[in-house]
Amino acid sequence: MDILKIRDAKDVEAVVRAAIASEQPLEIIGHGSRRGIGQVMATNAVLDLSALNAVISYEPNELIITVEAGAPLADVLSLIDSKNQQFAFDPMDPAPLLGTAERGTVGGMIGTGLAGSRRVKAGGARDHLLGAHAVSGFGDSFKTGGKVVKNVTGYDLCKLLAGSWGTLAVMTEVTLKVMPRPESERTLVLRGLDDLTANRAMTTALGSPFDVSGAAHLPASTPRAGPDGLDQLGATDEALTLLRLEGTAASATHRAAALGRMLASFGAVATLEDAASAAAWSTVRDARPFAADGPLGTSVVWRIVCPPASGGALGQALARETGGAVFYDWGGGLLWAALPPKADAQAALVRQRVEAVGGHGTLLRASDELRQKVDVFHPQAGGVAALGERVRASFDPKGILNRGRLTRGEAA
Repeated sequence: MDILKIRDAKDVEAVVRAAIASEQPLEIIGHGSRRGIGQVMATNAVLDLSALNAVISYEPNELIITVEAGAPLADVLSLIDSKNQQFAFDPMDPAPLLGTAERGTVGGMIGTGLAGSRRVKAGGARDHLLGAHAVSGFGDSFKTGGKVVKNVTGYDLCKLLAGSWGTLAVMTEVTLKVMPRPESERTLVLRGLDDLTANRAMTTALGSPFDVSGAAHLPASTPRAGPDGLDQLGATDEALTLLRLEGTAASATHRAAALGRMLASFGAVATLEDAASAAAWSTVRDARPFAADGPLGTSVVWRIVCPPASGGALGQALARETGGAVFYDWGGGLLWAALPPKADAQAALVRQRVEAVGGHGTLLRASDELRQKVDVFHPQAGGVAALGERVRASFDPKGILNRGRLTRGEAA
């Protein structure tokens, strides 16, 4: 395999233009931490962006950071944490789920758009992306957005790059909004609720005036062994419903007490504070109950997004019909499902159930062989697919960039 290491954006232009001339598709990687997600691509040319790893500027007082796309995400998170700041959309670390050693790069974070538990309050990665420099599938550099939203030409254009999985352009530099890290957090814990009751409790909490920033439910069947932030919460065969509140210590404590009184009809409420709360939510965000080195490490894992009110019933049905395990985030709007590794990943059944409630499912963890047989990303309706194809053709008409990453059979 040809690994093409570049030094700067000009090198990226040259590599893309050479690929166009030779009609050789390119796989775009930073650290390769997310290569196991998506359809298997048929290419022997890899564009390695790991050398684009500099922090261009960081202005804590302005809540803005500009970094090159290959900057290690762990280093950037450490930098902004040193100033008591964070990415409010709470990016997922897929390494435990996929069994990789790397957390990945900022470009990978934006390209995959996998937001964590705080998405219910703060939005996704695209909502915090202010601007980007990138190279299109024409081999031309372009800039979209900037450091100030007001009067910035092309501000909305960069939103297309978030969640595009590298199929529109090669990002070389990105500007992101950062936010102050909350001074304190409290997590209310309800025990023993079934999925439907937990769904109602989460919906009630998210609809309350108490500014809940996380709502998750782990059924009794969800593995919780090991030092993952949940093992300290009592019996491992007991269902847990978690509700997070953040802010100043006084505010978080007051709101937690008031929310606890509101939820009293659902059962007794316990409280996790600060470090214990953060550890629990890190576990939920990164889907650690289904970690590659855990008891369900050989299962295929689906990431399903659906209307939150439908989550409990959908999860119960999938667990019952597939023999798998599920847990819930985003108040029921995000389901993680670990299913026995059958020949088709039970894709037909999963998508039938998901489509019935107006959701979509992504096969996030599966073997290369299985990902060659099954549509990893949810097939789109004809009109939406045609629109997406027109957008992609306007950026990359020859399909040079990550060809076949999103659609099975396209690599050919």
